[in-house]
Amino acid sequence: MRLRWKVLLLAAVPLLLAMAAVAWTVRQQSDQLAQAQIAAVQPILLQARKDELAHFVRVGVRAIAYLVEQKGDVAAAQNEALALLRRMDFDEDSYFFVYDQNGNSLMHPRLPQLEGRSQWELRDATGGLTIQQLVARAQGGGGFVDYPWNRPSTHRVERKLGYVEFIPAWGWVVGTGLYLDHLQETEALITSSTAQAIVQTRNQILLIALAALLLVAGGGFALNLYEQRAADARLRAMAQKVVLSQEAERSRVSRELHDGISQWLVSVKFVFESALVQVQRGGGDAVATLRSGLDLMQGVMRDVRRISHDLRPTLLDDVGLAGAVAQIAREFGERTGIAVDAQVDTLPQLPDAVATAVFRVLQEALGNVEKHAQARHVALHLRYDAAGLRLELRDDGRGFDVQASQRQVREGLGLTHMRERIATLGGQFSLQSEPGATVLTAYLPPEALKL
Repeated sequence: MRLRWKVLLLAAVPLLLAMAAVAWTVRQQSDQLAQAQIAAVQPILLQARKDELAHFVRVGVRAIAYLVEQKGDVAAAQNEALALLRRMDFDEDSYFFVYDQNGNSLMHPRLPQLEGRSQWELRDATGGLTIQQLVARAQGGGGFVDYPWNRPSTHRVERKLGYVEFIPAWGWVVGTGLYLDHLQETEALITSSTAQAIVQTRNQILLIALAALLLVAGGGFALNLYEQRAADARLRAMAQKVVLSQEAERSRVSRELHDGISQWLVSVKFVFESALVQVQRGGGDAVATLRSGLDLMQGVMRDVRRISHDLRPTLLDDVGLAGAVAQIAREFGERTGIAVDAQVDTLPQLPDAVATAVFRVLQEALGNVEKHAQARHVALHLRYDAAGLRLELRDDGRGFDVQASQRQVREGLGLTHMRERIATLGGQFSLQSEPGATVLTAYLPPEALKL
């Protein structure tokens, strides 16, 4: 999988997971809120129904109170009272009923077939004695009874809340009731409203997630396009710098061969020719001339070794990185007269690429100090520990503008090469400079040091 897709997934997957978590949390909180609303509303509605029932029964009892107080024909007064209560119904499922204290039905507008019959032993589906409960509650001062009853409008047994009061003078139990389906309807309404709110919230979350995904995708595409263009530009610049570096190296080697080795060889040729003439003529000091030629030949050999050493640091193969760093620091101080304080830790065996990169970076850095810094003191520290390998070079020279140097193609080649050598191995390269203090740091992590 390409890096840009990995980055896009790293951005999109947590976003999707976060949105899913938010949606789940909203659903849970909504369900809890619905339950809390139901728990809060039901007692209020139930109490309102109770107050309503108690008020209805008291109104009915007061309506027949004058008949109860009559001293004349009790039977006629009772019939008139029953007729009055029969007419006082509210709707098909709300009406007054009257029982005597023995459980006989005296008046039931919706079930007239029960009138005159005893309901004392009537039991509900759970075995409860319904009429006995109503009579007992009325004789106990009146109150509410929750019981199942056949609903006239649906002909189904449903939960009903009844309120009864007792008329001692006649031994009557007068009451009415309301079916509690409104509580289920309220609960269903709250649940439905909550479900609609959940759906709406979920849709909003999905829209936000979609918009965020589009933004992430667009940002990733734009970033990818920008990074690709920037990488192409860097590659072109690097290719140009590599070509210039190769040409510069070839020019340097060419100058070394032409101005150094070639001149030395010409001089050796003249000396040996002179010695040959002296031998042929039998005059002159041919031995001294040959010795001079040998001295010149030794100079040629030294230059050849120096040039080959610059092309490939054989010193690393001979003494290792620590010894090579110490030696070039010592030679640098002897050659330039700049005081060098070198601290080199004991190093384990390192990969050839690491040793070569660090050596070349140090070579280039010391060369820059010698050519441009005008420094009087250089501090070099090659440190190795569990955190990795770190090369630090500090001088007290005049400093320079690092950014400006890097923008110059030819002048910035050395810095670019140093940076690229370290970056190729997964390390970090930094350079800070100001008048009186230039600090170069090259760091390689432990994983880059493994053989």
